[in-house]
Amino acid sequence: MPQPTPTAAHFADLARAALDRAVAVNQDSVPAAARLFADCVAADGVIHAFGTGHSQAAALEVAGRAGGLVPTSRIALADLVLRGGEDPAVLQDPLLERRPGLADRLYALATPRPQDLFVIISNSGVNNSIVDMALKVTDAGHPLVALTSLDHTHAVPALHPGGKRLADLADAVLDNCAPAGDAVLPLPTPGTALCGISTLTSSLLVQMVVAEAVALLLAEGHEPPVYVSANLPGGHERNALLEARYAGRLHRGGH
Repeated sequence: MPQPTPTAAHFADLARAALDRAVAVNQDSVPAAARLFADCVAADGVIHAFGTGHSQAAALEVAGRAGGLVPTSRIALADLVLRGGEDPAVLQDPLLERRPGLADRLYALATPRPQDLFVIISNSGVNNSIVDMALKVTDAGHPLVALTSLDHTHAVPALHPGGKRLADLADAVLDNCAPAGDAVLPLPTPGTALCGISTLTSSLLVQMVVAEAVALLLAEGHEPPVYVSANLPGGHERNALLEARYAGRLHRGGH
């Protein structure tokens, strides 16, 4: 049977269904992740978010956005250049993510403390740099939240020499409910589709975890350090005062 022509309305229907599924599937995982977020903040820790490729969009939801938690830091490949002193040409290497020692270098540039938490985002959860980073942070004793697609990660072979996937190493796993390949609107050519869904569902899950974590902090007598928009009157000054508590510990993907 030929596939229907893709339309905005069809995608909107699928997106709403995916968001509802993500809420239902993660009814236990969101509170578990929120507990880790709240414990980290209460212990004067920083939440480090790492993702490569388009998963960086979800890392941006975690770190440094209005309405989000202040003690957050984003790890990016650009850190190698902007804070690590490497030649900018290194970022043009299509195989950079497979470079031996990459996770060790990025972890060191993040300057984590023992009480810090890591959030690692990967749709497939099998890329070497992602699994290497997960192994690095768990070996160092940090709690780990994984944000991944369980459908995708179970549909592909594990690439890491140890056979591990991101989801195997995490203390809490958030399933963004994206299909293998991410795209949800089928096209007439077999095996092709368009309109990725993981950014929408991942953003939803991150914000749900933040909301739940702040509720825990309030219930336990803590004043949650939360960003307001820098484009509101006094916002920049207020945020700067909160950031000063974490001087030298908050990085925004190289900045």
